[in-house]
Amino acid sequence: MRAIRVTEFGGREGIEVADVEEPEPGPGQVRIAVEAAGLNFADIMQRRGHYLGGPKPPYVPGMEVAGTIDAVGEGVDREVGDEVVSMVSGGGYAEKAIADAEGLFDLPPTMSFAEAAGFPVQFLTAHCCLHEWGGLDTEDADERVLIHAAAGGVGTAAVQLASAAGAETFGTASTAEKLDLATDLGLDHPINYTEVDFAEVIEEETDGAGVDLVLDGVGGDVFESSLDALTFRGRLVTYGVASGDPAQADTTRLLFENKSVIGFHLGRALGHDPSSVLKAVPGLTELLMSGDLEVIVGETFDLEDAVEAQAYLEDRQSVGKVVLEP
Repeated sequence: MRAIRVTEFGGREGIEVADVEEPEPGPGQVRIAVEAAGLNFADIMQRRGHYLGGPKPPYVPGMEVAGTIDAVGEGVDREVGDEVVSMVSGGGYAEKAIADAEGLFDLPPTMSFAEAAGFPVQFLTAHCCLHEWGGLDTEDADERVLIHAAAGGVGTAAVQLASAAGAETFGTASTAEKLDLATDLGLDHPINYTEVDFAEVIEEETDGAGVDLVLDGVGGDVFESSLDALTFRGRLVTYGVASGDPAQADTTRLLFENKSVIGFHLGRALGHDPSSVLKAVPGLTELLMSGDLEVIVGETFDLEDAVEAQAYLEDRQSVGKVVLEP
């Protein structure tokens, strides 16, 4: 079968199209004929060799897929032909991928495979960062939330979820086009970070009060400025390091300013306490099926064009979710 393989850590020159053996499902697993695979910035971090506990080359990347079950392992109560969505522990950039049966979701009938491939990582990350880890009330937030990369995969999900909870939303992006999209999804205060200092804008628009919660997948200087934007007892949830510059939290500052920094990693959270993450799936699926939430698919690429797809994501050209289609 065809697959995308990372042969060495570093730049995109380490990505190749390869013919590899079809994987076989073990006990408790299924094999999925992949119709769509979602790209995530974590894929970029893995390729660079900057992902803690990530795979070693050569490996097939990819963390989420949508497709049709074509083989079932021992002890699995699933049928060949079932249309499903799943997070996978690597191997998603391929014509076929292995998934644990307990982590499968049925493909919502109103969603395409490409839309479904953009659901698991981004919506579960956004929901957990906002609610389970970030402490945002699900029905009556009455808080201010700052969402970085508001037009990206996680960002577009977070804007919709925070808005649905009743929060006042602030969001950053680099272009007017991206901010227009986020605004259409419910963003109250769009901020172009290439033109203004987002912390100064928030100070002005909140009369110096700041925001209650920040979702930061960027790190570096953005992390420090986000702390500036937080109010008394504000919370910052860090879930990524897209800048490539891990931030260092000054604990003296945190204790004197009464602010909290909370870390979230979807894969590790699933490994330690899957129920805390997966309990959101039925509600999110219902909202997606009703049209109250939507997966924003910004661009799709053929499997063979994985280099271009990663470049599109890595160079911050993407709006919404980037998807590969074998």
